[in-house]
Amino acid sequence: MTTQESKVEQEALADFVKAMPPEFDKSFSPSATQRKRLNIDPDKVKNGLGQLVLTVVNLLHELMERQAIRRIDAGSLTVAEIDKLGITLMRQAQEIEKLRHEFNLEEEDLNLDLGPLGKIL
Repeated sequence: MTTQESKVEQEALADFVKAMPPEFDKSFSPSATQRKRLNIDPDKVKNGLGQLVLTVVNLLHELMERQAIRRIDAGSLTVAEIDKLGITLMRQAQEIEKLRHEFNLEEEDLNLDLGPLGKIL
């Protein structure tokens, strides 16, 4: 990159920052009081971790269900394998549901919002 290109990029970035509304800069940096305050509740940490783990488990469960449907549609499974797979996925869904209730989570709590990418499920 040449010095001239670098200068053009810096000027463009400076113009971009000037064009942004004043609250833009503040929204990304916590205030001094927010930085000093750390509120850790052990129960919320447990539920937060439980929510994260259950979200990942639920995502994997959904992926396995979709793969099972693809394999059934492709005809690569026997009737016995389909029955066994169906029972396994059903029991897995029941266990996820039990754990969800154990952590007092709603179904929506297991669907993380990835911002511009949308929700996981």
